[in-house]
Amino acid sequence: MAKIKVMIVDDSAIVREILTQKLSRDSRLEIVGSAADPYIARDKLEKTEVDVILLDIEMPRMDGLTFLQRLMQQLPLPVIIVSSLAKDHNDAAMKALELGAVDVVPKPGGPFSVEEVIPYLTERIIAAKHANIKKIKERLEMKAAEPLSAAKKKDKASGYLSSIQTTNKLITVGASTGGTQAMETIFANWQPDFPPTLAVIHMPERFTATFASRLNDICPVNVKEAINGERLSGGTIYIAPGNYHMLLRAQGTERSIKVVSGPKVCNQRPAVDPLFESVAAIAGKNCIALLLTGMGKDGAAGLLKIKNSGGYTIAQDEKSSIVWGMPKEAIDLGAASVVLPLDGMVNHIKGRLSIE
Repeated sequence: MAKIKVMIVDDSAIVREILTQKLSRDSRLEIVGSAADPYIARDKLEKTEVDVILLDIEMPRMDGLTFLQRLMQQLPLPVIIVSSLAKDHNDAAMKALELGAVDVVPKPGGPFSVEEVIPYLTERIIAAKHANIKKIKERLEMKAAEPLSAAKKKDKASGYLSSIQTTNKLITVGASTGGTQAMETIFANWQPDFPPTLAVIHMPERFTATFASRLNDICPVNVKEAINGERLSGGTIYIAPGNYHMLLRAQGTERSIKVVSGPKVCNQRPAVDPLFESVAAIAGKNCIALLLTGMGKDGAAGLLKIKNSGGYTIAQDEKSSIVWGMPKEAIDLGAASVVLPLDGMVNHIKGRLSIE
């Protein structure tokens, strides 16, 4: 099996050296080049075959966002942003995902040791290698033609579900690589009178808060990072906080969120399976569950439990997925009630809610 060819673009010689040494120990990876700035990277890309680029944001001569934007126009490649956890860097990382980066990973240092980051980064590199870069390019072209404008908040529910009792209903969503774009696509069309929505995406600590804030700016519903113990409200999307699992908790008729640490599941924290399993046990037939783009099998077993408990389950199709791993695993298990393209999900959910 051919090794995945990786280029590191970071102005820190120490970071380049650490990443090169540690990643090279994995037999699946080959570091084929490193660069202190985008100009050097550009010159090396002309002579070197590269599968995945690891990109810093703040660099001399040209910043990472400008380089990424030009790269996606001229030589589209899977790019992973390796960034510090500073607030301004988090905002820039979210912008990078808009510009076509497939993932964001914390830079070694501070709260994340090298030993923690390298296995996580290795997994993301492998996922990035399988990313549908053509799909990413198409999405960027569509955005350029029709820029996404911030959706205006609605003061009250639209009314099309006003006769439907949604108190006990719940929607839950799981995603990984490519999931920021997928969630943005569906949540931008979410309805204020949809039931509470619990969403897990494989994303590091602190980045989830920035992601939730961004979604809140562009979606017609409230989006927030989940807090332990808070009660569920309709028309609200709760994003699992990075480095914590999110579970559904029931006390009598009251449902709330439980945020816990605990061991990683499928090498992830947050993971989709713990949420789906708790939802299957509590919400059962009152749940609609979506499993979106992502590498690996997280969420597949949990989706099957939701289906077996009477819930309605949706898996994203291959054509619209950036990485068709998690949905495929679920489909292979027989966990999906239906397989849908991303742009068909919201209308399908409307139809399900109106007949239940």
